[in-house]
This record gives sequence, structure tokens and C-alpha cells, in this order.
Amino acid sequence: MATTDTAAKPGLLAGIRGTGAYHKLLAFSGLIALVAVFSLASRNFMQTSNVLAILQATSVNGVLAIAATLVIITGGIDLSVGTLMTFCAVIAGVVLTFWGLPLPLGLLAAIAAGTASGLVSGTIIAKLRVPPFITTLGMMLILKGLSLVISGTKPIYFNATPGFNQISLGSLFGSIVPALPLPNGVLILFAVALVASFVLSRTALGRYAFAMGSNEEAVRLSGVNVDRWKIAVYASAGAVCGIAGILIASRLNSAQPALGQGYELEAIAAVVIGGTSLSGGRGTVLGTLIGALIISVLANGLRILSVAQEWQTVVTGTIIILAVYADILRRRRL
Repeated sequence: MATTDTAAKPGLLAGIRGTGAYHKLLAFSGLIALVAVFSLASRNFMQTSNVLAILQATSVNGVLAIAATLVIITGGIDLSVGTLMTFCAVIAGVVLTFWGLPLPLGLLAAIAAGTASGLVSGTIIAKLRVPPFITTLGMMLILKGLSLVISGTKPIYFNATPGFNQISLGSLFGSIVPALPLPNGVLILFAVALVASFVLSRTALGRYAFAMGSNEEAVRLSGVNVDRWKIAVYASAGAVCGIAGILIASRLNSAQPALGQGYELEAIAAVVIGGTSLSGGRGTVLGTLIGALIISVLANGLRILSVAQEWQTVVTGTIIILAVYADILRRRRL
């Protein structure tokens, strides 16, 4: 009996390692370890105001990371998510501040701008066969330039739009449970995560996204219109970036046209840390959320410990390399 139990345990562990659950468990353990270390290093870390600040920062990066997850699962990459977020914020600023239209129209315009940009990227990738890396790199530069041109290189403020800053900074949950004033931005992140998780696990778009990431040619040979589904994935990711644009504009109460570049690196880092494979075909939204929290906790903890910004960047880059290497090792074992 002892021999049977001993033999079963390695098999069980191998089975767990063959799933995303093992990587999510490692990521979650890393998150707990970071929280413990920073809590011991500074008693200010676990103060309610600081915890809420971490969650608020995660709301933007987390939504962007979800957009990146949708694309990376297909085996692609999107380097434009950060500047697309900024572009959508600028579009909201134009509609609400320059044109003076109602708030719902400004929000719809931001999401529509993100969807349209995703459609363009997806079409270039699917129809013209331009590699995703080059396409989205070009879109990153185009969107950065358009944001500066449309805004006149100046920030657009939403002071004349009542309630806009409450989209991210308000606390609907706090009015119900005063002891836990979760910002609305965090609730929006959770809502986006639930919808994205449902799409990936319960819809044809999600099934084909995973299938394309695993073996796109096999999917094409089975009669599936791969181009159409790939374009739909990039358009969906663009719409999610539009939501991120609304969140960051609401948080700053302004659309900053020079903001955005660099956010894509943190988003991709969160995706990889959360267990999504850069080769495609594997990943979860829950893992991405854990990865986004790790990035936010790390940045916040290092800032509290007065670590210089440049060293924070070094640490983040190191974590990205280690996460990618861990993914390579995992794929070798499969």
C-alpha cells in the first residue's frame, strides 16, 4: 500500500504541473510571499489606504493585462495596448470636453475607438499577414502620434463633466459596506475579468482563440475561418483597452496624451507571470489578475521602501525574464 501511495503522488503532481493550476498556485504563493515581506519591512504597507491604492493601480494594469491575455492566447502579441488606452482616453476627452456631449456617449466613443483600432490591427495581421509584433509596434507609434495631434499635445481635463472621476475613484460598494470602500475601478476590473473569463471558457470566440494558439494551421484546415476569428479577438482586446482608457482618465480626471507607453510591458509581464504561455494556447484570466497584483504589490512595496524608480524597472524586467524562462521549462516538460 505504501508503494502504491508513493507512486501515485508523483503522478498526481505531474498532472497538476501539466495544467495551469500549478502555475497559478506558484504565482499566488509568490504574491502572498511579497505581501508578507513588505508587511514585515514596513507597517505602512498593510494600512487600508495603501491597500486601496494597490487595488486602484491594479484596476488599470489588470484591465490592460486582460486585453493582452486575449491576444497572447492566440499566439499573437499586442504592443499597442498602452498607447491605445491613451488614445481612447483622448477620444473620450474630445467627445465630452471639446464637443460637450453627454457622459454615456463619451464612454461609448472610447470603447468604439478601441474596438476600431483592434479591428485595424487584426485585419492587417490576418489579411496582409504582417507579423503581430510589427503590426502592433506600428500601431503603437501611430496611436501615440494621433493622441498628441488630436489633443494638441496638451492634457484634456474633465472638470466640466460631472461624475466622470467617480467612474474610477468613487465607491458604490463603499456606500453599501462602509468598512470596505472598494473603488469603482476595482469593481469594473472584476466585471471585465468575469466577462473575459466567460468569453474564453464558454463561447466560440474563446474556443477558437485557444485552438489558434495551439495549432492555427490545423484549425484552418478544419474549415474554420481563422482570419475572421483572429480579427474578432483583436477587436475584443481593443474594446477592453477602451475601458482601461476610461479608467485611467477618470482616475487622473484628465486625458494625458503623452501617457501610455510602457504600460504594455507591465501588462505583458502580468500575463506571463500569471501563467499564460507566450507561444499561445494556454492561459487564464484568473492567472492574469494574480500577475497584475504581483506587479502592483511589487511596485508599491519598493516605493514604500524608497527604492529608486530605475531599480524598480530593473526588478520588473528581471521578473519578466524569469517568468518567460519558467514558461519555457514548463513547455519542455509537457
